[in-house]
Amino acid sequence: MITPGNYNITLYQGADYDKTFTVTQNGTAINWSGYSARMQVRDGADSTAVLLSLTDGTGITLGGTAGTITVAITNAQSAAVSAGSFSYDLELISSSNFVTRLLQGSFNVVGNVTR
Repeated sequence: MITPGNYNITLYQGADYDKTFTVTQNGTAINWSGYSARMQVRDGADSTAVLLSLTDGTGITLGGTAGTITVAITNAQSAAVSAGSFSYDLELISSSNFVTRLLQGSFNVVGNVTR
């Protein structure tokens, strides 16, 4: 079992975002082969409106035996999110449908002046 890490994200509206995390347990990379991933940004945990949604293949890339997870948000996606402070979490789903929340935290969007 993995305890979710707290990681706050700052996204600059209208700009690209690309961050790669390497996940290890006891010094060994976790093998994400056979897993899928999902990440959602909302006003808060109880909010029904999804401001941004990513999955493996559409914004999230799992690195298999390397233990890496890359989150990539395009400039078009970031331009579509209003400036403000929100919440997110990132979950990994095993082939047997076991869900692990890997990361969680605030998702801060800094407004864009140049458009």
